[in-house]
Amino acid sequence: MIWQTTRFSIDLSRPQVMGIVNVTPDSFSDGGSHADTRSALAHCEQLLKDGADILDLGGESTRPGAVPVPLEQELARLLPVLREALKLGVPLSIDTYKPQVMRAVLELGADIVNDIWALRWQDAADPLDGREVVARHPGCGVCLMHMHGEPRTMQIRPMEGDVLPAVSAFLQEAAQELRARGVAQERIVLDPGIGFGKTVAQNFSLLARQGELLAAGYPLLAGWSRKSSLGAVAGLPPGSTAPAGVHERMAPSVAAALLAVERGAAVVRVHDVRETVQALKVLAAIGQR
Repeated sequence: MIWQTTRFSIDLSRPQVMGIVNVTPDSFSDGGSHADTRSALAHCEQLLKDGADILDLGGESTRPGAVPVPLEQELARLLPVLREALKLGVPLSIDTYKPQVMRAVLELGADIVNDIWALRWQDAADPLDGREVVARHPGCGVCLMHMHGEPRTMQIRPMEGDVLPAVSAFLQEAAQELRARGVAQERIVLDPGIGFGKTVAQNFSLLARQGELLAAGYPLLAGWSRKSSLGAVAGLPPGSTAPAGVHERMAPSVAAALLAVERGAAVVRVHDVRETVQALKVLAAIGQR
């Protein structure tokens, strides 16, 4: 299976590791660590040395309770890093939900749009639609994620009951809308949205039954890295993503990434690239994915 993107046809016959580069001062796990262009690029280079296949650049935190960032500020954070990162010769994903940002990064040459809103968000003052931005582009990849509610309130009022049918139906509909606009199936990857408006039990139910989401015929991206649900089941304190304890969720994160790959995930989005790559090599050694 191939993920077709702007510059690369990514081979998904082996799991791809997407390294997280947060160009933000307030992301839930590593906010402020790579908030300027120089440190962000250094982090990109380190993640590639650690074995990352794809880099995911984000200029706005979407942690629970996050306040939206103005368009101009997000662009000011992202574009200088993107211009330099394009020289690294690897697929670059941009984590954004704003159509104006999508258009700007795709014009520069970004490979993938990774959107927590699944291209649904629209500025009331601008008719531009994320689905149209992606559809007008001749070849960019896209990752469509399920989110219940929006970042400021999603964990205050999470979903109820068995979430898999609703998540599956939403993702299939979002993908079909893009297909109807002429976007090839090979360009689309789906993400069940771990932690985005779901309870701990619901998140782990999605992992246990992840294979059911594959029935839609699209590759899956799993984003478990350092999520609070992992801390909850591992008995870690709620503040374990603070700088002093940032690695406390590393072992549970690697475990979740391996379980996701065993259950069919084609891409894992992670902070701890080196450790995840090493673990996936162990998994590969016994003939698994």
